Amino acid sequence: MTVPRLSSFMSDRLTSRRGAWISLGLALLVMVTLFGVFGSAQAPATNDQAPAGSESARASELMARFPHADRQSVLVVASRDDGAALTSSQIDDLKGLLPVLDAHADADSSGPMVSDDQRAAVLVTPIQVGESNTDTAAVIKALRQDLADHVPTEMTLQVTGGPAFGADVAAAFEGADFTLLLVTVLIVAVLLILTYRSPVLWLIPLSAVGLADGLAGRLTAAAGAAWDLQFDAGIISVLVFGAGTNYALLLISRYREELQSTEDHRQALRTAWSHTAPAIVASNLTVVLALLTLVLAVIPGTHGLGVSSAIGLLVALAGVLFLLPPLLAVCGRKVFWPFVPRPGDTARHGGAWRTIASGVVRRPVASVLAGLALLAVMATGLFGTTVGLDQIEKFRVQSESATGLEVLSQHFPPGEAQPIFIVTNSSQADAVVAAAAEVEGVVRAHPAGTTDDGSLTKVMVTSEYAPSTEESLHQITELREKVHAVPGAEAVVGGAVATDVDARAGNQQDLWLVAPLVLAVSFLVLMILLRSVVAPVLLLAVNLASAVAAIGAGAGLSRLLFGQQSLDLQVPLLAFLFLVALGIDYTIFLVHRARVEAAKHGTREGIVEAVAHTGSVITSAGIVLAAVFAALGVLPLVTLGQLGLIVGLGVIVDTLVVRTVIVPAIFTLVGDRIWWPGKPASVRGAER
Repeated sequence: MTVPRLSSFMSDRLTSRRGAWISLGLALLVMVTLFGVFGSAQAPATNDQAPAGSESARASELMARFPHADRQSVLVVASRDDGAALTSSQIDDLKGLLPVLDAHADADSSGPMVSDDQRAAVLVTPIQVGESNTDTAAVIKALRQDLADHVPTEMTLQVTGGPAFGADVAAAFEGADFTLLLVTVLIVAVLLILTYRSPVLWLIPLSAVGLADGLAGRLTAAAGAAWDLQFDAGIISVLVFGAGTNYALLLISRYREELQSTEDHRQALRTAWSHTAPAIVASNLTVVLALLTLVLAVIPGTHGLGVSSAIGLLVALAGVLFLLPPLLAVCGRKVFWPFVPRPGDTARHGGAWRTIASGVVRRPVASVLAGLALLAVMATGLFGTTVGLDQIEKFRVQSESATGLEVLSQHFPPGEAQPIFIVTNSSQADAVVAAAAEVEGVVRAHPAGTTDDGSLTKVMVTSEYAPSTEESLHQITELREKVHAVPGAEAVVGGAVATDVDARAGNQQDLWLVAPLVLAVSFLVLMILLRSVVAPVLLLAVNLASAVAAIGAGAGLSRLLFGQQSLDLQVPLLAFLFLVALGIDYTIFLVHRARVEAAKHGTREGIVEAVAHTGSVITSAGIVLAAVFAALGVLPLVTLGQLGLIVGLGVIVDTLVVRTVIVPAIFTLVGDRIWWPGKPASVRGAER
């Protein structure tokens, strides 16, 4: 069976009077079955920042062999409300808190240790951490509640340290996935109502995409559990809603266009499905293949996002192509009420977009230069941009653990909150301690325990530098050089700051590996779809420029509006991936139509017709996708807020500038050569 015959067969089964009901029943049956099978699946709760084979990861594995490996210290930072020095009676009051802390501790609490300026003190309590931050959060919450009832007069107590940071991350995300889903659904609903101007129609695509999102959540959780994948479920949901709504907009737009040509709404839907399915499948597979390049990433969260996102988008594709059409067929033409399209109606689409496109093709050089100038201005935001946030900067809303770390850093060596750990062969432990003590910025280094067989020793190093500052990161590099040079020690350096060093290196490696692969995948798909070499090269170059410009503009706005001086580690790669891959969606929607129209009218007029017919739907789709990504801003992590800002801004510029101005101008300047080595049918016919 040929592709056209298969397309005709599928569209008939999905839209005919009997076939629509059968298809709808089968689609719902499959979904209900999959919901039942995978409904209880839960993805791993871990979120490793560094590559699995990195030195910090090896250090963590070795530290798990020590007694009480699940025991970590929580710090209670005490200071006077007026900032004055602590009195002897207040220090005694702090000693009286030790029994309160011991009630939650896994060993005896200690302190208070008073700072040199006498203005702060620290109590240390070792707790048993859970398998995930959520488990640990329960212990930290109970400890904080008990302390709140015993705060000495005119003093402030703040719980900080590694376990407290993890607990605050988990607490910040309590209910966040539901909030994100609710905001996303509301955004999509409002934009669909504005797009269709119907109180009914928006419910149909939203229902189809919503069911697809729910199923994608179960399937990705099952995949995560089966393959030990780490990923952010919020990003998956945003992708499914954004891409699924875009596909639905393209299908329904063509359906409404066909309803103006025929009385048979099923025939109109059949034609719309046949004409839009290839573009939808091509755009979906482009993004899926681009996302799958992330399986080569070394950062666990980035690696897991590739497979899970691909699964989510394939589910979105299935929902739009096989659930949405029978729903529309069953509901009929009146679903567009009150603006029901009828044969003979003058097309409401195309007027403004045809005018814009006609103006662009009349002045293609000026249009290209103006568009590229805008992108260049946006890209200037890259100047002065750095990558990497410290632990305090990662929270959009200040947490108690972050505030406690700031107070601690003002009165104690900032590294007290997050010590560095070295695991070494016990026979060389003294030499390793001596080597570590020679490193600039090390306050102290001392043995902190051995394994049961005595073969390994853990050395704890306290730094005078705040975690994840440039000084602390450089210190890790120097510390590694020193301890690696100790003969027979086989020392490895770990801890939070060492993990940050390895995470930065891993993210940089992923960017330089994945980015070229994403471009290569996009090029191959465009070349196959358009049967051209010239068009994919030019389109991808413009898409690349647009992505770089959006990252620059997003970085600049983050600094200007939110005071965020750096982008988080994963933002450049993920933003680039989504901007290029999702931008190709709109390229495919536009250029697929341009090739069809070029066969009838020639390349110059064909691109005008393509913009006239797709301008409205591409703009609507872009606004929906941008708004959905902006919804990531409701989550408490700066990482997701930056990603949402950059991708949302990039999609808007891509929609309004690249697809509307730059691409039509390039097609006009290059002419029929844009299709080389292929040619549109009209050109081939003229040559014959």
